[in-house]
This record gives sequence, structure tokens and C-alpha cells, in this order.
Amino acid sequence: MLLPHYQPHNILVTGGAGFIGANFIRYLLNQDAGVTIFNLDALTYAGSLKNIEDLSEGGRHFFIQGDICDRPLVSDILQQHAIDTVIHFAAESHVDRSIKDPLLFAQTNVVGTLTLLDSARQYWQGQKKWNQTQCRFHHISTDEVYGSLTAEEAPFTEQSPYAPNSPYSASKAGSDHLVRAYFHTYQLPVTLSHCSNNYGPYQHTEKFIPTIIRACQQSHPIPIYGDGSPIRDWLYVEDHCAGIVKILQQGSIGEAYNLGGHNQMSNLAVAHHICNIMDALYPKKQLHHTLIQFVADRLGHDWRYAINTQKITQQLRWEPKETFIQGIHKTVAFYSSTQFE
Repeated sequence: MLLPHYQPHNILVTGGAGFIGANFIRYLLNQDAGVTIFNLDALTYAGSLKNIEDLSEGGRHFFIQGDICDRPLVSDILQQHAIDTVIHFAAESHVDRSIKDPLLFAQTNVVGTLTLLDSARQYWQGQKKWNQTQCRFHHISTDEVYGSLTAEEAPFTEQSPYAPNSPYSASKAGSDHLVRAYFHTYQLPVTLSHCSNNYGPYQHTEKFIPTIIRACQQSHPIPIYGDGSPIRDWLYVEDHCAGIVKILQQGSIGEAYNLGGHNQMSNLAVAHHICNIMDALYPKKQLHHTLIQFVADRLGHDWRYAINTQKITQQLRWEPKETFIQGIHKTVAFYSSTQFE
């Protein structure tokens, strides 16, 4: 159901010291002078205070270290700060790690999401008696819940059936179903977005694109799974942030929206693009693509993700602004000026 333009005030952002969360907080503070953000992050390997060290000024961003599975903490934050909006990024998100430790992913992604949903329900509906125009819960999901595509299949839409293939995507699918259930059972005002692969500043160094850049900088081997043919759609992180704000402010509650970058390419092509940029910026005796080494493929490796963004483009007038070439130049520039840990 389409509601009037929603205006958040006191926002709980979970996972706000991570890659996308930190970029979102930075983007929203610049876009909306009327919001105050409370940033809850457990500071696991994926989160770092360095990602948000420039956000302390102005009294509109406050960091809280803690676990989204901690029900008393979550409830206390909601009540103390009169939270009317939850933007839920916090998740275990690395597929390789999910293969090694699937129980951790179920705990954080499923139990953590359930903790947030029920805490919000108790506070907004039980204590505050707010209606659906006064609060909002936005959940960030992934295109990986839809499974894998062949070369000929059309991109995923919001009606595509769920077919997760890794413990990570299965845990995200579980969290999505809980979000949907809280809308249909309790009328909790939720929205949900599925994004394609993000890239840009502040991404953890073990992720694909930062790994390539770091390897080029250090003249180390660039590991590419299998033959490098798997295809991903790449979304620049600031475009993703702009899409989330559109959904938060203008989206229909109970609805899901796909956010993609319209940049489908193979992993090997991405590596070559970055190597070419590094050749131009930091020429060496050997071209950087000579560092590419093919390694044993990931277990259950999905071959292709692609996402149809027609719904959000038509309904909310959002579409990505960055081409991959523009975005990857910005990303390389960021990591070229940043000390890898």
C-alpha cells in the first residue's frame, strides 16, 4: 500500500560500521538534515570504526557497540532514543565464511533479524501505539536469495522464486521471510530491498574487488575462482544508498524492490578492468594482468546473478547513476589512498 512521503527522525542503523552501512549513514546525513542516526554494530571482522571516524561531528550520529541478537540492548536503544525507523544492514555476508561456519550465519542473519523485528513490534505497536505512517522497518537483502541464472535466463524480478544455494543466501532468505511474516501477521510497516553485488569505498579487504586492488598494489597473485566466467551485476554503493532512501521515503509498505547496477560482467573481466587501470596509474615492468592466477572453484559457486530494476524505476524513479567504468575508477582511487590492513 502506497503511503504519503515518509519522514524518518530517529533512525537505528544496524551494521553501520560495515561497508554499505557506513556509506549509507554518510549519504543520509548529507541528504537529510532532520535525521539523527544511532549506529549499532558488533565490530566483528567486517566492521571498523575507521569507516565512520569522520561522522562524529554535528551531534547527529552516535555509535553503539553491540549485537543485534541482544534483545535487552535492542529494546533499550529503541526506547531510550525514541527510534521510529530501523534500517537493517547487519549481517554475516561472506559466502566463503558461510561455507565454513553456517551456524554463525543462521544466528546473526535469522535470529538477529527476528530480534529486531519483534523488538520494533513491541515498542512501536505495544508501547507507542504508532500507526503505519509513524514508523518504518527497512531490511536489506541480496539478489543471491533468488539463486543462479544461466546465460539465457532473464534477470530476477521481485516475483522470482527463492532458490538460495549457499548457507549465506539461505540465511538471508530466512530473514526475508521473517520480514514478510511480520508485515502480514502484525502489519508491521516494513519494506525490503534486494541488491546486486556492491562495490566502492570502505569495502572489507577480503572481498573480490578490494582483493584485486590490493594484489596489484603489492604485486601479489590475483586469485580468480575456477575459470573466472561467473557473472555478477555490479552496483556502486552510493547508488544503492540512494535507492534505499527512495524506498524508505516513498516505497509501498510490505513491498520488495530490486536494486541493480546494470553492469553484468564476468569475474575475469572485472579483474582485467582493474588491472588496466592499475597499469595506467602505476606502471610496472610486467602488466598487472600477469598476476592473475586461477584457483580451485568455490563449493556450489553460483554462475550468474542479474537483477531487473523495472519496478523501482517505474514506481519510484530510481536508477543507478554510475557506470562501472566511472565507479571502478573511484574505487581504485579510494583504495590507492588507503592503507590496507
